[in-house]
Amino acid sequence: MQNIRDNQGRHINVWLLVITLVTGVFITVLNQTILSTAFPTLMNTFNIDTGTVQWLTTGFMLVNGIMIPVSAYLAAKVPTRWLYIGAMAIFGVGTTVAFIAGNFGTLLAGRLIQAVGVGITMPLLQNIMLSIFPPDKRGAAMGIAGLAIGLAPAIGPTLSGWVIDNFGWRTLFGMLLPVIVIVLIMSFFFMRDVLPNNNPKLDFLSLVESSAGFGLLLYGFSMVSSDGWLAFTVLGSIAAGVIIIGLFVYRQLHMENPFLELRVFSSKIFTLSTVLGSIANMAMVGVEMILPLYLQIIHGKTALESGLTLLPGALMMGVMSPVTGVIFDRIGAKRLAQLGLFMLTVATIPFAFVTATTPSIFITIIYAVRMFGISMVMMPLTTNGMNALSGSLIRHGTAVNNTIRQVASSMTTAILVSILTNVTNGAAPAKHLLKASPLAYKHAFFNATLSGYHAAFWCAIAFSTIGWVLTYFLNSKIVESKDVKTEEVAK
Repeated sequence: MQNIRDNQGRHINVWLLVITLVTGVFITVLNQTILSTAFPTLMNTFNIDTGTVQWLTTGFMLVNGIMIPVSAYLAAKVPTRWLYIGAMAIFGVGTTVAFIAGNFGTLLAGRLIQAVGVGITMPLLQNIMLSIFPPDKRGAAMGIAGLAIGLAPAIGPTLSGWVIDNFGWRTLFGMLLPVIVIVLIMSFFFMRDVLPNNNPKLDFLSLVESSAGFGLLLYGFSMVSSDGWLAFTVLGSIAAGVIIIGLFVYRQLHMENPFLELRVFSSKIFTLSTVLGSIANMAMVGVEMILPLYLQIIHGKTALESGLTLLPGALMMGVMSPVTGVIFDRIGAKRLAQLGLFMLTVATIPFAFVTATTPSIFITIIYAVRMFGISMVMMPLTTNGMNALSGSLIRHGTAVNNTIRQVASSMTTAILVSILTNVTNGAAPAKHLLKASPLAYKHAFFNATLSGYHAAFWCAIAFSTIGWVLTYFLNSKIVESKDVKTEEVAK
């Protein structure tokens, strides 16, 4: 690794570059979930309801999802060093705006500005790691990237609960500012132009179709929790998003130099790896969302206590990501994914039978086992898919991979919330029982709520089971090729 040079032929200190990258991306990705336990405080501070405060997450996801496809164009257009510095600077501006916000509108504006930077840094990290490390070292490299992409959002709720209880909501943004300044300073010294630039021409129509299509699709799924599946805002947005994305896909496949190269899907290895990675992400995101609600509503835990219950699992993910990356370099993705998704499935089954008296330590242990399994799947499968692509297609593959995961996460959230709500409402006792026997009503409604959680967990089990079955179609070995269509599945 000592002979790696940038586009100008200058020597690169690889590990200082990696530290700069991972540190910056860690705090940007951490920001995705850091407000999750702060919502009640923000609702009281700004005198707003649940539907309004939720836009701090919904709006962030929308802008982030829109920016990810654009990242492939920016990676080819803008020198790597300045693209990363620019993205971190934008994130810093958004963080500052949120930190000084005197009203909800300003806070939301800060979050949306932050999302622009995050939508660039996350794919850029993967692009750079895949570019500067050779194929036989990419597993370990992407395992290090997994520290940021996997660990950061997992510890967000726990960190948020502790900060809110001890310092107040502004500290959630204020504590990031010194780190952003340090990363920017490090970037000027250690970041280098390592991705090839070819000055592509911007196809404005493709940009509009991409932004509108994915924006509407993500918006539609995000509104399910508040409006329901049959609402016009949901069905209309999803339908319009699908239609516009269809037009976007048609245009990309008929352009000589597409805005986003969708021919990466001609690689069966890339396609299956992306699908499996998304399924694992769906299983992870779904339980990460439902489990804290179960702990707080059924067990009566505080936000911080529920976060601490899940913390060992988050740390397990962080510790194991580099380890599974090294193992991937030695044995490939198939056996890792098979074992990982099997563990994920088996460890999710007990959640479908939890009760009000299920010990917290038991939940902590099986959640940690789930995260151990996910660490064997997420980054190894991402690396496996990218290794099937030629160097010129990696930036497009990264953008496609991250976009699909973003859409899958939004879809999973919508599905599980819908299942939880519908099953709970369907099993709820009749209203007249509330007057006739309040205690019996309370007990029956409690059981109905528990049934809703069980149904949502069964859905998560279904996701992971489907993924485990699909791992048997994975490649055991990839034959490196300069052409994305030339690949071999060795079994």
